[in-house]
Amino acid sequence: MTTGNQAPRRLTILGSTGSIGQNTLDVIGHLGGREAFEVKALTGNGNVALLAEQAKAVGAKLAVTASDKHYQSLKDALAGSGIEAASGHSGLAEAADVESDWVMAAIVGTAGLAPTLAAARRGADIALANKECLVSAGDLFVKAVREGGGRLLPVDSEHNAIFQVLEENQRHAVERVILTASGGPFRTFSREEMADVTAETARAHPNWSMGLKISIDSASMFNKALEMIEARHLFDLKPEQIEVVVHPQSVIHSMVGYSDGSVLAQLGAPDMRTAIGYALTFPRRSHLPVERLDFAKLSRLDFEAPDEERFPALRLARIAMTRGGVQGAVLNAAKEVALEAFIEGRLGFLTMAKVAGEIMDRLAHLPAAGSMDDVFAADEEARRLAAGLLN
Repeated sequence: MTTGNQAPRRLTILGSTGSIGQNTLDVIGHLGGREAFEVKALTGNGNVALLAEQAKAVGAKLAVTASDKHYQSLKDALAGSGIEAASGHSGLAEAADVESDWVMAAIVGTAGLAPTLAAARRGADIALANKECLVSAGDLFVKAVREGGGRLLPVDSEHNAIFQVLEENQRHAVERVILTASGGPFRTFSREEMADVTAETARAHPNWSMGLKISIDSASMFNKALEMIEARHLFDLKPEQIEVVVHPQSVIHSMVGYSDGSVLAQLGAPDMRTAIGYALTFPRRSHLPVERLDFAKLSRLDFEAPDEERFPALRLARIAMTRGGVQGAVLNAAKEVALEAFIEGRLGFLTMAKVAGEIMDRLAHLPAAGSMDDVFAADEEARRLAAGLLN
């Protein structure tokens, strides 16, 4: 936000048409819109109608579709607006290089790696909602942010919660971080019941409104597994300092335990705008139109240990963190192939973790990544092996 004669803050949103991107634009609108923020570039994928509508609404200078086949449609939709259209890898690179102070990294999957890394290298503050930047290329990405001089601002609700209660001058006293998980729609299912679930039943998250793939990641706790790896890189933690606890109400978003026995928690209604707003105006807090917690109406807050027999993705995350190297990239890539097969009905719900674990074992020999080429090579090899295993 701006005060007095201060110039509007310059923003780029990578992945503006997804849920995080749309919520980011909603937060920008509530916090002053064009008077407070200058949106320089927006990127999306196939929903060019929404992308063009967003670009016109905020007066963006550049709109990019990741798909070259949608370029002409986007250009036509922007005709007469003065907004430049671009597409493909070159277009995403152009958006990443636009001179903005703050970049929302919300492109899903490994497609978000290259543009987010480019933005980090030029020194922008990175509001990170893309998991792959840290899961697949954690050491390289953290180094790029540090050398670029920008700040890394986590947007995932769990990491944002830790970020809010992790006292910078007390890092020496951090004993553990506790990531909370809702448990998803199958929290009380037996292994036998979970073996029979379908993609559509996995879509129904009890607390959050999300897309199909993210909902399945949540239902299988693969999302929590990846968040464990992210937390390690974000907060410079040892694997044994990272815990997961199931908290069905999703009121406590995560916690930090200190050496004096204190545990600090961040609480709030399940609304991504809180985390986005905190990252957007950090270190200030700003007023947001989100639901306020009424503690008198909170009848109970429940906690339970996660069952790694029913949610084996958590065990895979610990293996990946212990092995190090590119195991995070391998886990993520194999998981994505298995998830697609599950959605298509070719693979069982619990078998996704078996596929990912098998590919991790096959590629356990790969060394640490010295460059992004090594990360992409590990990702490609894991996908190839996983596809072959499924076939």
